[in-house]
Amino acid sequence: MKNFGYVKVGAAVPSVKVADIDYNVEHIKAIIDQAVAEGVEILVFPELCITGYTCQDLFRGTYLLDKSDEALIDLLRYCRDLPIVVIVGAPVRQDNRLFNAAVVLAGGTYYTVNKTYLPNYGEFYEKRWFSPEGVNNPPTIFELPSGVKFAIEVCEDMWSPLPPSSYAASAGADIIFNLSASDELIGKHQYLLSLISQQSARCLSAYVYSSAGFGESTQDVVYGGNAIIYENGSQLAHSDRFALDEQLVTAQIDIEKLRAERVSNTTFGRTQNSWAEKAVNIPLDVETGSEFVLERNYNPLPFIPTSADMQASCEEIFNIQVMGLAKRLVHTNCKNVVIGISGGLDSTLALLVCVKTFDKLGLDRKGIHGITMPGFGTTDRTHDNAVNLMTSLGITQREIVIADAVKQHFSDIGHDINNHDVTYENSQARYRTMLLMNIANQVGGMVIGTGDLSELALGWCTYNGDHMSMYAVNVSIPKTLIRYLVQYVAESGVDEVSRTTLLDVIDTPISPELIPADENGNIKQKTEDLVGPYELHDFFLYHFLRFGFAPAKIFLMAMKAFDGTNGPHYDEETIRKWLKTFMRRFFSQQFKRSCLPDGPKVGSVSLSPRGDWRMPSDAASKLWLEENY
Repeated sequence: MKNFGYVKVGAAVPSVKVADIDYNVEHIKAIIDQAVAEGVEILVFPELCITGYTCQDLFRGTYLLDKSDEALIDLLRYCRDLPIVVIVGAPVRQDNRLFNAAVVLAGGTYYTVNKTYLPNYGEFYEKRWFSPEGVNNPPTIFELPSGVKFAIEVCEDMWSPLPPSSYAASAGADIIFNLSASDELIGKHQYLLSLISQQSARCLSAYVYSSAGFGESTQDVVYGGNAIIYENGSQLAHSDRFALDEQLVTAQIDIEKLRAERVSNTTFGRTQNSWAEKAVNIPLDVETGSEFVLERNYNPLPFIPTSADMQASCEEIFNIQVMGLAKRLVHTNCKNVVIGISGGLDSTLALLVCVKTFDKLGLDRKGIHGITMPGFGTTDRTHDNAVNLMTSLGITQREIVIADAVKQHFSDIGHDINNHDVTYENSQARYRTMLLMNIANQVGGMVIGTGDLSELALGWCTYNGDHMSMYAVNVSIPKTLIRYLVQYVAESGVDEVSRTTLLDVIDTPISPELIPADENGNIKQKTEDLVGPYELHDFFLYHFLRFGFAPAKIFLMAMKAFDGTNGPHYDEETIRKWLKTFMRRFFSQQFKRSCLPDGPKVGSVSLSPRGDWRMPSDAASKLWLEENY
């Protein structure tokens, strides 16, 4: 699909005068021109916008209807050579019946979709003027040359127990357009947003809503002028309510993303099979849009909850980790756990999870055995933080200096201690894991893994070293999120002494500390200097696993996300370099994920080989590494 699967849509709220068709069409044309200039490919207007929704018994006269028909022909001619599909609302006569219709104008041809459910309550007596469309009619699906599919429903249709859009989405519609004229009442707007959000999420679709605004009759009710665009439950755009001026809101819909969700959702697929066969499919002969430019903004930290729900989200994630460990301890009747404490973020979070779990189960914190294992690269800062935290949290602590034992191991295998290669590093990691496993046997406990999701994606863990444990509580927590979780606990769940230590852990550079410190005793081996910034890798990981996007699209999105507008800035060369690194490492390191210990899933992205990610360890990476971007 062209344009990386994006299509630009618009929802318009034009100025209207009730029954003044010339005025209404003039303003509709002006918005169409604006939309074309902005590269909009599909544009929707409100219900009955040609005449005005509130004409009431004027709809019974042929003169208004004749003029409306003439206006539609005029608009059809106006749009014929424009690179846009326009959807307007008008009264349409068919077989001696009058319908409240959506009229699709595309490349000199028009099609109608009639309203299915007519309100007949309060100030709305549509059944007085219009006939309803049959409820059992097959859905009508329109398709652009690009392959984008859309369907239409009108106002009340969405509020019904069985919205036509549900069937249309099941038949393959990527986008639902709704032409509406819904009045404003106290509390109704929030319900409307909830309804659109839920319908777009349930249908795994985009939902583009346009409702009548200023100019409609206020004889009994007021129309707020809502133009709203949602994508799979998330709002992309919203007009200003109660505005006196006409409005156009636009957004780029990611069709590829929606279809990826549908492919992975087998429940959706089961409904699609039956309705796709019944649908009326209409190909539209119109090339839409202009030269593609990515307009959507992307969160550079997709794993991080928004500030509005940060505390609630962190609490939920932390509780999922706690409940996962609690079940394993109760099932095994285990009252002791062993955990290596380095003074870094990962082991700190794992320790906090253990403490919370023991408190929840009413177990003595002394059953948590924290082991510090200083090696060649351990700095005073991380060592002191590890010791201070274990002391303030009241767990059992033990220190085993591994330098002499590892030197003996180097001697046994004939390795030069001055050669700081992968053997030098991994020997330390594996020796530490051996100690933890054997101590767990001593105390009748289990080793708690500290490794995180980002490390697993990159393979930045030692096979049968820190890669292995008996239960891995951080296994689906990305590196960028761990800092926020530790911050959450520091601010809400520990004593003041522990809080001070946790804040310093947060400020400590990320490092495995396997290479000796510099001459000033500071960390010399910084992980992000070696494998790249975790905020970039987590961005790549989220969009690669969550939606299966190709490297070129991820690169395009990363360029937008990391342009410095909404956070950190990385230039094109840096993003390209580390995206190549991510793809290379992700494919080459699958063997480590294939034998991953148990651990709780906390979000939509996980690398567990038993559920979310099943991949052969010898899959070729050629396609992903050679794509041009």
